[in-house]
Amino acid sequence: MIVALLAGLKECDFYSTERDQAEQGNLSSISPNWKPRYVEIEKTYRGKVPMTLLRLTRKGRTAFEEYRKGLMAAF
Repeated sequence: MIVALLAGLKECDFYSTERDQAEQGNLSSISPNWKPRYVEIEKTYRGKVPMTLLRLTRKGRTAFEEYRKGLMAAF
């Protein structure tokens, strides 16, 4: 789902706040599996607020496009 979201964007940001710590934890748990292949993850700050930027790698965009073409061919 995250790869599909990123396919239409240059990058996507996630802010870390007390109320969304669960979402930040989920991003942390999946990032080791995706980072080398499909998703580039950058930890940064916007002001004093921690922020995570996600971008698809070139390989990630290519893999998603192949996946999408496969789905279209099935119909």
